[in-house]
Amino acid sequence: MKNSLTWKNIVGYGLGDVANNFAFAMGAMFLLNYYTDTAGINAAVAGTMLLLVRVFDAVADLIVGRVVDSTQTRWGKFRPFILFGAVPLITFSVLVFSVPSFLNDSYKIFYIYLTYMGLGVAYSLVNIPYGSLSTAMTQHPEERAKLGAARTIMASLTYTLLAFVIAPAINDTSGHHQATYTTYTIGLAIVGVALYWICFASTQENITRVVKQPSMKLSMKTVKSNKPLLILCIVAIFTLTGTFSLSAAGLYYVRYILNDMSYFSTLIFIQTFLGAILAAPLVPKMVKSYGKKTTFIIGTIIASVSYLILFFFLDKSVYTAFALFACASFGASLCMTVMWALEADTVEYGEYKTGIRIEGLTYSLFSFTRKCGQALGGSLPAFILVASGYVSNQVQTPETITGIKLAVAIVPALCMFLAFLGMCLYPLTERRYQEIVSEINKRKANSEEFLDSLHEINIYRKKTE
Repeated sequence: MKNSLTWKNIVGYGLGDVANNFAFAMGAMFLLNYYTDTAGINAAVAGTMLLLVRVFDAVADLIVGRVVDSTQTRWGKFRPFILFGAVPLITFSVLVFSVPSFLNDSYKIFYIYLTYMGLGVAYSLVNIPYGSLSTAMTQHPEERAKLGAARTIMASLTYTLLAFVIAPAINDTSGHHQATYTTYTIGLAIVGVALYWICFASTQENITRVVKQPSMKLSMKTVKSNKPLLILCIVAIFTLTGTFSLSAAGLYYVRYILNDMSYFSTLIFIQTFLGAILAAPLVPKMVKSYGKKTTFIIGTIIASVSYLILFFFLDKSVYTAFALFACASFGASLCMTVMWALEADTVEYGEYKTGIRIEGLTYSLFSFTRKCGQALGGSLPAFILVASGYVSNQVQTPETITGIKLAVAIVPALCMFLAFLGMCLYPLTERRYQEIVSEINKRKANSEEFLDSLHEINIYRKKTE
């Protein structure tokens, strides 16, 4: 069968994730620091809001997944959400970085809850259809791999670009950066909407499935019996908590420990892009040699050990610290890269156990737990800062410096170690997975033979009547 996708389709799809990260990456890297140092919101209040709203957002994912599955329009099932959801999403991404300075504290808190909840719902309405779109564009494994690579590369480049562009603009510790945030977020909004529309115009849904959804009760029963999925969800929470703790605390590290915001761009480059580039070519070879489970475990060991050693060098040697950041990023990238393949394996396990295949709910549940990890990781640094006596835009005490170091290194090290323990309990080895796939195929073949025999009997009956 000829390949159906062109480079226009592949690049256009990847540009959609650039637009996604104009909202998502901005929040992951800058939002906590914006709330505390620019908007003047107490760190504990900001941390609690980030935790509660992200959990709300994770629940919204499950609802949005059901809504998307039941949608069908003349533009397809997924693309309309990208077309019509672009403007609301990007608008909310501007609003969250535009807390009015004239509001009192109570109204500021109401404002940040309202706008961040709006951003979360709008992001779910665009990102879940966007993530599902690749399965409707092609059934070629090679083409799906190209779409996934385009998305990963575009996302990493966006993180790095934002760090290099925005971090130098907020280099001082005065906290007077509202105009900078407003200017950049409006500019990103305009470009983001254009990129979403290019993504819509450059893609098409070639694979149409008309499959009746199982009831929610039956779907949840299937999920509850899927032990590998449940373990993987717990592992994902720990992995994302560690990763997002570093993302949220990184800006405080370079501002108050290194005293040079120019290092933030380098830190983000190492954390998001360098680790992915180093890990991506090795993952297929490692999976082939050791299996997905062992590859993930190797990644957690590298990351947890690197983060632990990093704690002792954060304020000693910039070069040593950044080298350890690179090692930790490499290990974390191994985990992140192989995690999606592990998630796909759990779909087959669920089908093997119950005879019901529910890719949509499996993806939504996995997304739910990932966002819970993002919520914990994004809010933990705020609580650590409060406990250590953090005061925005001031020279920090030794206790606060230690708190920042804990959020940057010890929290990720502990989380990666817990992910290691969880993955040791994961029951699907490569051999067991192949046995499951063979059994599923055998069942399908037997079912098809049974249906064929029924069909032949019916034909015979008609001839003899």
